[in-house]
Amino acid sequence: MTTVCEIPAVAVDRLLSSQFVRLLVMVFGSGLSMYLLTSVVPMYLAANGSGGVGAGLSTAAMMFSAVGVELVVPRMLARWGYQVVLAAGLVLLGAPSLVLLVSASLPVVLTVCVVRGAGLAILVVGAVALVADLAPSSRRGEALGVYGVAVGVPAVIGLPLGVYLTHVVGFGALFVLAAVASLGGLVMLIGLPARVAVEEQHVKVLGGVRRSGLLMPTLVFAAVTVAAGISVTFLPLSVAGSKQSMVATALLLQAIAAPAARWLAGRYADRIGAAKLLAPALGFAVIGAGALVFLPSAAAILIGSTCFGIGFGAAQNLTLALMYNRVDRSRYGQVSALWNLAYDGGWGLGALAFGAIVSGTGYPVAFALTAAVVALAVVPALRAGARA
Repeated sequence: MTTVCEIPAVAVDRLLSSQFVRLLVMVFGSGLSMYLLTSVVPMYLAANGSGGVGAGLSTAAMMFSAVGVELVVPRMLARWGYQVVLAAGLVLLGAPSLVLLVSASLPVVLTVCVVRGAGLAILVVGAVALVADLAPSSRRGEALGVYGVAVGVPAVIGLPLGVYLTHVVGFGALFVLAAVASLGGLVMLIGLPARVAVEEQHVKVLGGVRRSGLLMPTLVFAAVTVAAGISVTFLPLSVAGSKQSMVATALLLQAIAAPAARWLAGRYADRIGAAKLLAPALGFAVIGAGALVFLPSAAAILIGSTCFGIGFGAAQNLTLALMYNRVDRSRYGQVSALWNLAYDGGWGLGALAFGAIVSGTGYPVAFALTAAVVALAVVPALRAGARA
């Protein structure tokens, strides 16, 4: 009698559960709400007499508001759970957009940006923590990559579409669309976990940062987001008149490159290690930021935006995966908050500083300084890769 040896099947942890898909749909809608107005609100202020300073203040107000709220989101999640907290975030991000229909004054717009920033903080911290909760640990990098695509696709659509539609349907229609995109996500909360998965959630965002190895990736990522905030806020303002369509194309290329690079970085980080890939990712970001020194060259804008998108997208995944790998499950909320603090703090600080500097130096010098900030982050990234 012949004996047939059966090779046992290798179990593969399921990634796209129904809960994860619901989360991705909600993230897509809230991301679209954000990115439709990211470049449009600065343009709205500039068109109504607030100038470059007002444009920088609008981005800074939203992002610094997000930074302040992100410090308390882990505590909110531990007390009220995912559904309640994420619902509050969707309302705060979407509803205030409608206020812009009735006023373009700088104080009103900045107030709207502050409230939307609070909603953004709740959503990004809560969503990233929930991704880590829902994903199998063996496929966490890939899950973060898929999440990055869900976050990045709205940027692909929203950044260039917002700029384009201002000349087609006007600012008002965009404000309504941004509100609907966020508020529609409330339906997706049905079926998501009501409570956090761990009983003793770590809620002190800044506690033990240095000892747990979270400081380096936080600061490295912040350097990249400084350049990201500058790019989406000031690139549309740095190129005049007939070349606005080229700016929309550049933002589209950047927005396509970022989620693609984020997903690929996630797949390879699970196999090679996030630390080894971080320095090459930053290299792309340096090239991209530095290319804008050669404004108004079309090639510099298009190639620079694409390279920066690659570096920025990859850095998003790699820094976040590196941070999650260095902590246990009870600190997922802390990691999510820290990473988003770096994201929003760098984004806001970059826009605010650039707005103050560019009037005295001009755009080429200001973009050169931006590239230098990103270049400084390459050194600790190289050290981390060498130790991995």
